[in-house]
Amino acid sequence: MKKLSLPFIGFLQAFGLVLYCSLVAVVFWQGNNWFGKTNNLLGPAVFLLIFVTSALVCALISLGYPIFIFWDKKNTKAALTIVGYTAGWLVFFVLLFLGLFLFLRFS
Repeated sequence: MKKLSLPFIGFLQAFGLVLYCSLVAVVFWQGNNWFGKTNNLLGPAVFLLIFVTSALVCALISLGYPIFIFWDKKNTKAALTIVGYTAGWLVFFVLLFLGLFLFLRFS
């Protein structure tokens, strides 16, 4: 198997986070249409469960491989470099989404 570069691994992790967050956003956006409006404790409880689960999934996507590199391969520098690239790519995607949002809003 071809070895992937650290910037590309960071890109893949950030893109995975973008895809996952977009999926959760679609559920929040269309939740009332799919599940109906709720006026009981179940709605806020499900929201909090999705929120906590999302935090765990995002942590696994962004930190799972760097933690493996850190503990198993004993390569602290590569692990921190991947985290840095992932953070940088996430900033890029946030700016891209903000630019797209502003472009669509004012065009």
